[in-house]
Amino acid sequence: MANRKQKSVKESFTTMTELVLPNDTNTMNNLMGGRLMHWLDIVSAISAQKHSNRIVVTASVDNISFKQSIKLGNVITMEAQVTRSFNTSMEVHVNVWAEDIPSGTKTKSNEAFLTFVALDQTGSPIDVPEALPETDKEISLYEGALRRRQLRLVLAGRMKPHEAKELKSIFNLDEKVPE
Repeated sequence: MANRKQKSVKESFTTMTELVLPNDTNTMNNLMGGRLMHWLDIVSAISAQKHSNRIVVTASVDNISFKQSIKLGNVITMEAQVTRSFNTSMEVHVNVWAEDIPSGTKTKSNEAFLTFVALDQTGSPIDVPEALPETDKEISLYEGALRRRQLRLVLAGRMKPHEAKELKSIFNLDEKVPE
């Protein structure tokens, strides 16, 4: 990594705001999950592009939990930032806030991690700058990114559990498994 360019993660910070309109909602006047996932993909891709200065493609989306329903007329603010980069991929963290402006309430409704791969002009993966965290929150997200990456790779079948050194406690790799 010594010869990779370095870039502060704060340079990738991206904010996107949307108004929940009738076409965005289900029959209960709540924001449709698919619409939110679409917006999450956009704001995260922009963040990854800012970090890599490249076109990016979505490689994975971690669990998206809906903590709070988002209602018709709410204003949605999504804040995305790269947490860590690997060779050609970047993990992006997104927070979603739903605001009911007339009532003056603002609630955190969602949080998600997405992974993107940077591409060159021919569509092949290309190296990205090393991500440099600075604040305590950025450092915490950076440190957890390797565990999340290894879990994604194990779940996708691209890594064996015993190879995921950061996940020993989850998989009880130190214990002998009876045969």
